[in-house]
Amino acid sequence: MLHGFTSPRRVVITGFGCVTPIGIGREQFWEGLKAGKSGVRRIESFDPSAFNIQIAGEIPEFDWQAQLNPKDRQHVPRTVPLALAAAREAVADSGISTDGLSLEEKRRFGVILGTGGGGLSFTEKQFGFWFSGNAGKGSIYTIPASTHGGLSSELSMTFGLHGLSHIVSTGCTSSTDAIFYAAQHIALGCQDVMLAGGVDSPISPGILKGFEVMKVCTDKWNHDPARASRPFSRDRSGMVIGEGSWVYVLESRESAKERKAHVYAEIAGYGSTCDAYHRVRLEENGVEPARAMTLAIEDAGLSPSDIEYVNLHGTSTELNDRIETQAMKRAFGDHAYEIPMSALKSQIGHPQGATGAAGIGATLLALNEGVLPSTINLDEADPACDLDYVANSSRKQKVNFGLCNCIGFGSKNSAIVLSRPEPGSTASLDRLAIESAKFDKEEEQAFTELGGFATEPY
Repeated sequence: MLHGFTSPRRVVITGFGCVTPIGIGREQFWEGLKAGKSGVRRIESFDPSAFNIQIAGEIPEFDWQAQLNPKDRQHVPRTVPLALAAAREAVADSGISTDGLSLEEKRRFGVILGTGGGGLSFTEKQFGFWFSGNAGKGSIYTIPASTHGGLSSELSMTFGLHGLSHIVSTGCTSSTDAIFYAAQHIALGCQDVMLAGGVDSPISPGILKGFEVMKVCTDKWNHDPARASRPFSRDRSGMVIGEGSWVYVLESRESAKERKAHVYAEIAGYGSTCDAYHRVRLEENGVEPARAMTLAIEDAGLSPSDIEYVNLHGTSTELNDRIETQAMKRAFGDHAYEIPMSALKSQIGHPQGATGAAGIGATLLALNEGVLPSTINLDEADPACDLDYVANSSRKQKVNFGLCNCIGFGSKNSAIVLSRPEPGSTASLDRLAIESAKFDKEEEQAFTELGGFATEPY
């Protein structure tokens, strides 16, 4: 398996599906981003009255039962229907009919998903049955359904895919890492097509209590949930947990071109590091998050000045936002002040291990429609957070290269660079033609000075 490689294949995204707090499906998600919609609300899945934290990025309108056979509904965690709904949309969007694939084609079609908590909320519910004298209500599949690895198997079984079926669980960077590993398998010729992305649903009494104990979530905005997640704001008071799924179809550039498939973006580069510092807390200097971004940019064959948009981790905690801002300055130098960037969590909360895949979905909006998502609730920036966070209103601006940044528990840092497909083509930008294909900075500046689209809110 590790022999006979020549040059790696280029990998592109040709299908996109999602279930999010601001919209179910890609179109609703993108419309929610453009409108600056907040998906944070009072928790409805259980009574949160006894908790200091009573809000989350929840999706109560999601019809999870429609994704499952009736006999399966009591035996799987909520992450399974969330992942299935996103994957079904992604596969349909890609134009690939899994029913029409040969056995060999199915053997070269794999699944890699990222998740932080997997089925923990399901496990919590089952333990509640067992230790309250209601064991008969529990599932006989508690153990396999609670195992993270079973999540990708649910997708493999649903679509009849016999390729590798793996889960990556590296905290908040889980889905960023999963998408890279999926791309790597295609690049090296080990698989031809991959379903890759992230899913998490950490909204349950026990998990919420755990976040209360850690004191990382805000309890100041129960009265006004939509304004609770406030990345980079002077008065931010902690993150808001969220849920959701973002799944993509990945394949080689050559395959997409042969199928005449629509290409959302090319996965151009990846970098990952570890502070090796603390279970939760970030190291103050921001060196390793910066290095992860630098590695991703170098892997893409680019320089920092080529990056035109960054989707930030932006959790809304005092520490993360300040240190991530510092890391941006380390990675980009003076160019950090010129790059528009935004924090998706201001709109959807923090979906834990799915956060990287969510950021990629937001970056695809910038690459495909020239619309930069905003950081909402940024009324007054922290003086230590002094970059262009696309505050409060989305912005029209052409982007050729975007970077998605993630910072996770356990000192982990991961970043992915995406490149925009050529207009009217299934091919991504050829790196040999970067200089001629880049958006002309002088023209952009002139257009801005004339009141052009580069600074107008959407």
